[in-house]
Amino acid sequence: MIIRAHPVLRLAALVCALGSLSACSLLDWWRDDPKAPSAIGKPAHQLTPVTDVHRDLVNLPPPKGKIVVAVYGFRDQTGQYKQSPDSSFSTAVTQGAASMLVKALADSQWFIPVEREGLQNLLTERRIVRALESQNHKPGAPPNTLAGLMPSSVLLEGGIIAYEMNVKTGGAGARYVGIGAHEQYRTDQVTINLRAVDIQTGRILGSVFTTKTIYSYALSEDVFRFVSFKNLLEVETGYTRNEPAQLCVMSAIEAAVVHLIVMGIRDNHWALRDQKDFHSPLIQSYLAAQRIYINKPKADRVSPQGTFN
Repeated sequence: MIIRAHPVLRLAALVCALGSLSACSLLDWWRDDPKAPSAIGKPAHQLTPVTDVHRDLVNLPPPKGKIVVAVYGFRDQTGQYKQSPDSSFSTAVTQGAASMLVKALADSQWFIPVEREGLQNLLTERRIVRALESQNHKPGAPPNTLAGLMPSSVLLEGGIIAYEMNVKTGGAGARYVGIGAHEQYRTDQVTINLRAVDIQTGRILGSVFTTKTIYSYALSEDVFRFVSFKNLLEVETGYTRNEPAQLCVMSAIEAAVVHLIVMGIRDNHWALRDQKDFHSPLIQSYLAAQRIYINKPKADRVSPQGTFN
């Protein structure tokens, strides 16, 4: 005897098979969800994820002496806003790039950043301290004067100079007897410039451009089929992942700091504690990336680690 399954049951099996096409994506979604079973018991907050470029930054060979640097600002010079349906008043890139740059400089262990972006706040606090000291000063007691501010020897300038949307777009899809799956992707691109200026002479010690690609991915599946003469089954599911733009900006800034350090070592603007470290694989890999860029045709001068001046 042949047992035939109900049409609804057959469609349910087809829907399950369709869902298996995006099993990995669904697992990624559960992994990122703070309420997911695998994340129960773990805090919802966490430190910002680090990239391979950050690992290069913190693993640089030590310098002969740390360099005092000042960062007055690292502005968004693109004037780019998010595409609709996002708010037209929301910028496409972060406005806190200066904070990212200061952190990257401190993490590298090559620089001593001094506060300049909030210099007015610092001076106000110092005036308050001096006022309190003058009020509480006892006759004959030595004055408790504040130490002078640390001057910088190098000024870091630059900013986010470009944000290009839809550099690459594409997708694929298929549909059979009312069951379909579609996949789409999009890439944006952010470019930053970082340059080091000698305080004594105003000379540009080095300038570097770095570019980072921002990936967006969408996967959707749907079922649109009559299970009987008057009964229509319609099922839709989907998944979207957008790479955070601020993390891409941070990665580009960290890459620029590493390249600027390596360029300064190469041009004898600053020195390693041990000159033998110049031949370390890390420094040689960044020097090789710069040489590859310089020797490429002009139309192809784009490196996975950045572009250079």
